[in-house]
Amino acid sequence: MTTEQPLASYLPASGNLSVSAMLRGMRRQWLWFYTRLFAVILYLPSVFILLFSFNSGIHVAFPLKEWTFDWYIALGRNGALLTAAGNSLKVGVAASLMSTTIGVLGGFALVRYRWPGGQGLTALSMMPLLMPSIIMGISLLVLLRTIGFGNSLTAITIGHIVFCTPLSLSIMMSRFVTLDRTLEEAALDLGANEIGTFLKITLPLSVSAIAASIILCLTASIDEFVIAFFLAGTDVTLPLYIWGQLRFPSRLPEILALGSCMLLGTLALIVVGEMLRRRGAAQNVT
Repeated sequence: MTTEQPLASYLPASGNLSVSAMLRGMRRQWLWFYTRLFAVILYLPSVFILLFSFNSGIHVAFPLKEWTFDWYIALGRNGALLTAAGNSLKVGVAASLMSTTIGVLGGFALVRYRWPGGQGLTALSMMPLLMPSIIMGISLLVLLRTIGFGNSLTAITIGHIVFCTPLSLSIMMSRFVTLDRTLEEAALDLGANEIGTFLKITLPLSVSAIAASIILCLTASIDEFVIAFFLAGTDVTLPLYIWGQLRFPSRLPEILALGSCMLLGTLALIVVGEMLRRRGAAQNVT
C-alpha cells in the first residue's frame, strides 16, 4: 500500500525556495498596502479639516471658493476663544505636573518594591484608561459633589489628574523597569540613603521619560472633552468651546482653523514626547 506524497516533495529544493520567497514577497506587498490604506483612512479626515480651513466660504464643499488666511487671523481676535484656550492651558499644565509626580513616585514604588497585591494594584491603576469616559465623568461628578466640590476648573483639573495618571504610570514604569539597578545599589553601598539615591541617581537618569510624561499628559488633558463636559462650570475649556460653537454654521470655518492649529500642535507635542521617550531608552541601552 502506497501513500501519496505532498506535491512539494516532488519539487526540487530550489523550487521550494523560490515558492517560499514568492510567498514572503506577497506578504510584504500586502503589509505595505495595508499600512498605507490604514494611514489614509486614519488621517484623511484631518487633511480635510486642514484643507477647508483655508476656504473663504462657510460651506464645507468642493470646489473651494478662494484660499484665505482670514479664519486664522480671526482666531486671535476672538476673546472667548482665547479665554477657553487659557483655561485649557491652566488645567493641562496643572494636571500634567500632578499626574507625572504621582506617576514617578507610584511607578518607582510599584517597580522597585514588592508587597502582597502589588500586581493587582498595578492593574487597578490602569483602569481609568480602560473605563468609558462617560462613566468616569459621571463617577467623578458624583464623587466631587459628595465631598463638596462644585463644577469648576478645579474639578476639571482633578478629573484630568485621574485620567492622566495611568498614562504617566505606564511611561515611568517602563523606564524604571529598564533602568540599571546596579547604579542604585552602588550608590547605596557608598553610603547614600534611599532618598538621596532616588534624587541623585534615579531621577537624573529618568529625565527624558519624565519630560515625555509631562508632554503626553498635557496633550491628553488639552484634548479631553467628556470629563470636562461633566465637570465644567461657567469657565469652559477649548474642546467645550468648540462643541458650543458648532451650533452656529457661520462659525464653522473658524472652528476648522482652530481644529487645524490644535491638530498640528498636538502632533508636534506627541512627536517630541515620543522622541524623548526613545532617547531615554537608547541612553539606557548604551
